[in-house]
Parts: sequence; structure tokens; C-alpha cells
Amino acid sequence: MLNHNDIMSTIDMIDHQHLDIRTITMGISLLDCADPEPTACAKKIYDKICRRAEKLVSTGEAIERELGIPIVNKRISVTPISLVGAASRTDSFVPFAHAMDDAAKVCGVNFIGGFSALVHKGMTPADETLIRSIPEALAMTEMVCSSVNVATIRAGINMDAVALMGRIIRKTAELTADRGGLGCAKLVVFANAVEDNPFMAGAFHGVGEADTVINVGVSGPGVVWHALQAVKGRPFDEVAETIKKTAFRITRMGQLVAQEASRRLGVPFGVVDLSLAPTPAVGDSVARILEAMGLEVCGTHGTTAALALLNDAVKKGGVMASSSVGGLSGAFIPVSEDEGMIAAAKSGTLTLDKLEAMTCVCSVGLDMIAVPGDTPASTLSAIIADEAAIGVVNNKTTAVRLIPAPGKHVGDQVEFGGLLGSAPVMPVHTESAEAFVARGGRIPAPMQSLKN
Repeated sequence: MLNHNDIMSTIDMIDHQHLDIRTITMGISLLDCADPEPTACAKKIYDKICRRAEKLVSTGEAIERELGIPIVNKRISVTPISLVGAASRTDSFVPFAHAMDDAAKVCGVNFIGGFSALVHKGMTPADETLIRSIPEALAMTEMVCSSVNVATIRAGINMDAVALMGRIIRKTAELTADRGGLGCAKLVVFANAVEDNPFMAGAFHGVGEADTVINVGVSGPGVVWHALQAVKGRPFDEVAETIKKTAFRITRMGQLVAQEASRRLGVPFGVVDLSLAPTPAVGDSVARILEAMGLEVCGTHGTTAALALLNDAVKKGGVMASSSVGGLSGAFIPVSEDEGMIAAAKSGTLTLDKLEAMTCVCSVGLDMIAVPGDTPASTLSAIIADEAAIGVVNNKTTAVRLIPAPGKHVGDQVEFGGLLGSAPVMPVHTESAEAFVARGGRIPAPMQSLKN
């Protein structure tokens, strides 16, 4: 059993090294909210979210006060709305997004995820309705986040869905042009999406989960960076061991908070996601960890190897601290949310191609990357396809969160504020992928999927 003494050694990390619980996320099943009448379905969605999550924020705040541990976000994830809305006779799922948004505001959470569809092998009419509703839904709501899974190792890559998502991202950017394309910051395209991810914008409550669960996401890039100052110039095995021990301490804290939240809310504890999720704050950067290993600038040669070591060591340390590690767990590299990544991108050292290489070994993928506003939809789709291929072939979760910033060009800056930070507009290849994307169909699953 854990007790308060388990976190006493983390006080300095909390006070001086940006250690925090990044999120407590309550997952809620909405399968019992399905209804042929869309108005009735929306009301059921609103009512159930409010009923189950009414004490989430107050409970999180009480734990913060009593344990002295910052809990930055309180969030909700729900069953993919394409499944919930499938029974409704409607040509738009935007009312369901409004119901989610209204419930999130009443509950006081930061974000709500699950305006989602799983289309890795094909699209039902409800899936297509949801996807075509995404631009308007994200433009007209504040808290709602959306995700679409277009590939898995078992199914391969649904290129029809990939082509459609390129167009959806462009339209979402256009409808939120007055906010720098902010809607795209709340939209993720996945390969091998997981059902218990507490981090936005890709969180949804999987159909294999209990009716309601609590998942916790911890963070602490600043803590890892600080720990590495004690092993400057030392061999990599010592670096890995230092990161493992640090990840162990971080995860123990997350486990304590998750169990306490579960007990107080009367909701089953799901997982601790021990991802190193950076913020724009100085001293809270994954890029600076990589540079602490000896790289002059993140993005130079050696960056992928350093990131592979970091990701592996974080996971090894975490699984020793908790038997319930899940979600994505590792190191995130969202450009706009990481002060060091922003600096490296501005200097030209960190490019889109290098980021793609890094996603082979990190937790997710091409995350929070601003590209020119006139980037063709087919180019966006081709980037998604490349990232999905990395996920499918390597049997890992990959994701794309691209922001074609309206009216912006390479070298311009896009400001989002808060945890979303700011992003330099990065160049994309100008050579066309139109004919490639237009083929449609499905890229078959790789040989390694045949494991039975």
C-alpha cells in the first residue's frame, strides 16, 4: 500500500523542477445514451456526463490541497461519439458535440475528448457523419477534442479515411482562422489508438473499459533534466539508470494520486500514463533533456538515439513503480508545447523530416506542428499516411496533430496560449502527393500482424 511518505522525496521536484500530475481524466461510457431521436440522445449524453463527473474537479482540488501535488488539468473522455450516435436519425453530430461541451463547462473540466471515430478498416455511415461534423463541432465548441483512428497493425491503413482527414483538417483550420486554426489543435489522427489514454486531444473511452474509470497522466521533463545534471559526461548506461530511477519516483506519485481519486470518487482506477509531457515553460522541456545528453541542439544527428534511450528508460522505471501503467507512456514531442523544440525549430535544426524520424522511437508522433496555411489537403494526408505507416510497421501508437495556420507562411509564429503554447510555421515539401493520396483503398497490414 502507498502512503503519504511515498511522495515526501518529491517535494523539491514539485517546488523547483516542474513536476506535476498533468491530468486526472475520468472515462465515461456513453453506450447507454444511444437513442433514435438525436435530441434525446444529446440530452442523455449531457445528463450522464454531468452525473458521473460532477465531483471530479472538486475531488482533484481537494487532493491537490491535502497532498501538496499540483494537478494541472481535470478532464473527461467518453465513448467514441460515432458509436453513440449511430442509432440516431441525423445528418450531423454537431448537437452531440454541444452536449459534450455544455457538460464539460458545468463540470468545470479543462477538456472533454471522445468526439471520435475508429475507421481503420472502413467507415460506417455514422463514422462518416461524425468525421464530416468535426470542423463545425470544433469551431463551435470550446472544450471538445476529436480524434480519428485510421490504421492498425491488424487492419493496415485506410487510405480513404486518410484522404478525407486531410480535407477535414484544412476545413477545421478555415473555420477557426480567426484563432490561428485553433480547432486543429484539438484534432488528432491516430494509428493504433489506445483506449485508456488520459491525454488530450486524443483521449476517448474505449468500449473495452468499465462504465466509468479514473486514469491519471503524470509528467516531469524538468525533473529528468535536473537528474541528468549529476551524470554529465558519464556513459549512457548510467544515463539510462538515472532516468529509470527518476521515472520510478514520478510514477509512484501518480499511482498515489490515482488511487486516492479512485477511492474518493468511488470509481475504478484504470491506469497511470507516465508520459513526459512538456509545457512551454522554461525548464519543462523534452528537447532540453536530449540536449543534456550531449547534443548541441535538439534535431541534430544523434537526436533519435537519445530519444530512444529516454523513452525506453522512462517506461522501464515506470513499470517498476506501478502494475497499472498504460495509456501512451513515454516521451512526447509536441513542438508548440515544448520551449526547447520551439527554439530548435526556429533555428532550422529541427525539421519535419527529423521529427518524423524521431516518432519511430517516441510515444506518439507529429504533434502540434504548424505548417503553412496554403498547404494542400493531399500533402496533409500524405504526412498522415507516412506517420500511420510508422505506427503500423512498428506496432506502436502514432498520431498527427497538424495545424495549417491560415494566412501564415514559413517562419511566422502562431500563438495558441496556455499549455498549447506557440508554434513556428515549419516548411513542408512542395512536391505533390495528390496522385498518391487519390488512389484510396487500403494499404494492407504488414507481415508482423500475422501472429496467431
